[in-house]
Amino acid sequence: MKQDKNVLLISGSRLLSYPSNQFFWDLKELRTVIEDLVDSDQIKEQLDQVFDSLMSLSRKDLQELYVRSFDLREKTGLYLTAHELGDSTRRGAALIKLQKMINQAGFEREDQELVDYIPMLLEFLSAAPSTNEIERLESRLAVALGRILDNLDEDNPYQEILMLLLEHVFPTPSKEDIEQLENNREEADLEELPYPIMYQ
Repeated sequence: MKQDKNVLLISGSRLLSYPSNQFFWDLKELRTVIEDLVDSDQIKEQLDQVFDSLMSLSRKDLQELYVRSFDLREKTGLYLTAHELGDSTRRGAALIKLQKMINQAGFEREDQELVDYIPMLLEFLSAAPSTNEIERLESRLAVALGRILDNLDEDNPYQEILMLLLEHVFPTPSKEDIEQLENNREEADLEELPYPIMYQ
């Protein structure tokens, strides 16, 4: 059901954002929304498990977990085009194209994050009109979220929200979609430079 999908997108956006000082308060409000608006008992139960796992941690422990999970590892980062293109020079053009699509859908970005920040894109999808471009974005996110899920530690509580999104919101990626993501990504050049560079 579309309403369940939208609530899951909002939940994913909030849960995958950095746990700021207001995070736990936001989760309490979100739980009320889920209870009122989600029809599926299965989804409610699964979301409850996710919330309980995260809220059992102190804010400091949760912040440290978040940084370890998403900020320090390339394969679990939360930026769509980084998964798709790696360090390719094409990433800049991809970001501009994504921003144009969001603007054409009637939305403006207020956050300071890059336009391909996945939590922000999840919130955008919850309100965006259905178009071919939006469907393509959903397919792209499905591949990236699957890659993140595959590379998180098995006992990581963030796995649960990713599985929920992939099970109930996003289309199952085709083999071709996954291969395309792997083939388009460029790795960072970490070779030593042949000579030192001096900055004046």
